[in-house]
Amino acid sequence: MTTASKTRKAVAATVLAAASTLGSAMAVAAKPTVILVHGAFAESSSWNGVAARLIDQGYPVIAAANPLRGVANDAKYVSDLIEHTPGPIVLVGHSYGGSVITNAVKGSSKVKALVYVAAFAPDIGESAATLAGKFPGGTLGPTLAEPVQLSDGNEDLYIQRDKFAEQFASDVPPAEAALMAATQRPITAAALNEESLDNAWKYVPSWFVYGTGDKNIPEAALKFMADRAGSQKTVSIPGASHVVMTSYPAEVAALISEAAEATNK
Repeated sequence: MTTASKTRKAVAATVLAAASTLGSAMAVAAKPTVILVHGAFAESSSWNGVAARLIDQGYPVIAAANPLRGVANDAKYVSDLIEHTPGPIVLVGHSYGGSVITNAVKGSSKVKALVYVAAFAPDIGESAATLAGKFPGGTLGPTLAEPVQLSDGNEDLYIQRDKFAEQFASDVPPAEAALMAATQRPITAAALNEESLDNAWKYVPSWFVYGTGDKNIPEAALKFMADRAGSQKTVSIPGASHVVMTSYPAEVAALISEAAEATNK
């Protein structure tokens, strides 16, 4: 072999080695997609502060439009998103959205972490309603408006607008809380009473964050669910309302990022 040939072969080997190293580094550095699932009486924009921070950190983010029609129905919608999203995924659920993500994993190896944000983490056979009533302190019932009767026999539930801020978003600026009241998404009564068919937190690592001032889900219930799930880390924010992701987006985004990093090694 000539000297020139040896040189070309050495250069080619160096380039291949560098490409392999770069590929490995890129694979390690690739960030999982964060899918954010809102709960009852909220909508996708409730995640804006969290989503903006995650996007700034380089995370692909999807704020799903949760249908709020029923646990199995809504979980199927999110599981379809999971199936069509490339790479690893961190699933994040708020309130009733926690029931949805718990049932949306369906054993998918793509879901690396679950983050419950003031959220329900039901076991098989439990509903949001039963968990909310498991401990005293919730005051949602008296704030609900007269149900809207649907043609399929179901009922849509809303929070009365003049009670929305105090019940749901007491630590959000009044003007923003008023907008949230106006744009709230209704949930069916059946959805809140539908039993969970899965308990994904038993086989996927979970993280929890909630506020001690939550009036929809009592703090004791939130702590119970976090402890039962074997939460990798639980963040309790003093005085924070049910929409902790809106009032404390930096803290919520930080926990999601921590969960993503812990499961992306």
